[in-house]
Amino acid sequence: MRAALVVCPASGLGTAARVAGTVSAALRDSVDHLGQHVPTSADETVAVLRSLVADGTDAVVVLGGDGAAHAGVQACAGTQTTLAIVPAGTGNDLARALGLPPKDPIAAVTEVAQALAEGRTHRIDLGKVEDGAWFATVLCAGFDSAVNERVNRTRWPRGPRRYDIAILAELAALKSARLIVRTESETLELAANSVAVGNTPYYGGGIPVCPDADPADGWFDVTVVGQAHRRDLVRILPGLRTGSHVDHPAVTTLRAKSISLAADGGWIGYADGERIRELPLDVRCVPGALRVVPGRSSQLRGLDQ
Repeated sequence: MRAALVVCPASGLGTAARVAGTVSAALRDSVDHLGQHVPTSADETVAVLRSLVADGTDAVVVLGGDGAAHAGVQACAGTQTTLAIVPAGTGNDLARALGLPPKDPIAAVTEVAQALAEGRTHRIDLGKVEDGAWFATVLCAGFDSAVNERVNRTRWPRGPRRYDIAILAELAALKSARLIVRTESETLELAANSVAVGNTPYYGGGIPVCPDADPADGWFDVTVVGQAHRRDLVRILPGLRTGSHVDHPAVTTLRAKSISLAADGGWIGYADGERIRELPLDVRCVPGALRVVPGRSSQLRGLDQ
């Protein structure tokens, strides 16, 4: 097996750089050849990944956070190259969905190395934005994407507290908008605060916004939070951590293989934590679009050896 380790050194406030040597050593005994690349920017990361896939690399191992994982998805989707994730960021939602330890890159690479040595891979579905990006986890718009927008505009404080401050600021500025959700079988039109289209359950560092989403069933799970006063949204937010938010009267859930989202108010779509563009967006689920390396606790079905 020809494999490549792509290190995104700034991920996790430098965590990726600190563990890169240990990760590389853990992988070398599991593959026939391991190349190592340390791109210095997001654009260079994408270019390196695409070059590796074009050269026929069997497996690409990305050491970084959700942004690095998203770049790996763009390069490996629809190809025969396997994508492996060693999480070293703050969210690590794709790694979590694959059954890897999301907060321990050394434990995660041990599992990845063993799976590579044994040739264990899985095929998972991906979301595809029409004329745009692939995504592996969740596409969201509304309140959630407004929080992301605010985080991206600010530089202080660093780390998770920046998200906490952004949430409070967006709650203070909360406005609902007319949202239209069209699927292959139904149309939902309502005043809403947010919508999440889940290929996997998690976003925002382990929040199961679409708790029953399965990335190997050919369907999206969709969670819509309807018009709610900020005090109601404050009551809904704690339930996000357990998945019980879907039982709140303001929340509507549905399933779809393709979905069209439109909203008044300039909502921005974010997928895998990355900015896509303003709604409207047309999205479809592409079954088996990505080969990945599972962790020990993976619940993925359909072993693809």
